[in-house]
Amino acid sequence: MALMDFIKKQFIDVIQWTENGDGVLAVRYPMRDFEIQYGAQLTVRESQMAVFVNEGQVADVFGPGLYTLTTRTLPVLTYLKNWDKLFESPFKSDVYFLSTRLQLDCKWGTPNPITIRDKDFGMVRMRAFGIYSYKLIDARKFHSEISGTREQYTVADLDGQLRNLVISSMTDLFGESGVPFIDMAANQDELSRTLKARLEAVFDRYGLALDSFVVQNVSLPEELQKILDSRIGMNMIGDLGRYTQYQVANSIPLAAQNEGGIAGIGAGLGAGLGIGQTISAAMTQAMQAGSAAPQAAASPAAASHADEVVATLEKLHGLVAKGIVSQAEFDAKKAELLGKLV
Repeated sequence: MALMDFIKKQFIDVIQWTENGDGVLAVRYPMRDFEIQYGAQLTVRESQMAVFVNEGQVADVFGPGLYTLTTRTLPVLTYLKNWDKLFESPFKSDVYFLSTRLQLDCKWGTPNPITIRDKDFGMVRMRAFGIYSYKLIDARKFHSEISGTREQYTVADLDGQLRNLVISSMTDLFGESGVPFIDMAANQDELSRTLKARLEAVFDRYGLALDSFVVQNVSLPEELQKILDSRIGMNMIGDLGRYTQYQVANSIPLAAQNEGGIAGIGAGLGAGLGIGQTISAAMTQAMQAGSAAPQAAASPAAASHADEVVATLEKLHGLVAKGIVSQAEFDAKKAELLGKLV
């Protein structure tokens, strides 16, 4: 009976693996009811590593090459099994093949906006996305920390974990750096290099090497981007009167699509231009009044000057109520005019 059991056993004398598709990082060599012959051949191709595991413990690791499995080529396994006293042939061992080729075009991105404190805009929410590439360099670490005893472990299995690590590191970096959003968006190459340096240690923990990391885009959510665009437009235009004209001009295409067409916006356009002229005139009067030679406090000229300032402030306050002038702009002009009365 023992002889028949021996004959039924299946022995392995050649161990090799060829990838049957993209995205496989680790695969367990099929060993069920099989035993490895002493002197069997192990073939490890370029972009591969092989790991022998004895009773859950990583023993010997092989890089690319052709090996004859003996006590000389399996020193750790020999020690664990006490083969220095008596080599058992055939023998049992779990064998895993791991792919060390470069994993390209891995995508990352913020599923939800990241909230950061910005020097220019206060608290803002921002998004970012890009690509990265990596490869497996330490089979022992990867098997122990990531793939373990699974029959197969793929890039897709690891993708979520790596993406979360990227987002976590990015959030910490933004919070610590204090770099304004505008500067981050304008220096994406530098941001990519900084994030890559920070993430290299994280990838190394899992036996991986981060080959490249690219930030392709940094942006604000749509509602915040509109506010930023308006602020940029204000800075470019500068003059409030011209800004009002600019806003009215932008409304022409929209009004043309509504009932009444271009004819229906004539009054609005005239009103907008009139408001711009009113603001400009008020500003000019205030500046001219402020540049006049100082008079005695009780003189009619001083009283007239004060009346003009009050009238100007009343006009500007009315524009604040209409949303044409911001409160901050009104406060700044108010301080300027009142300062000239002293």
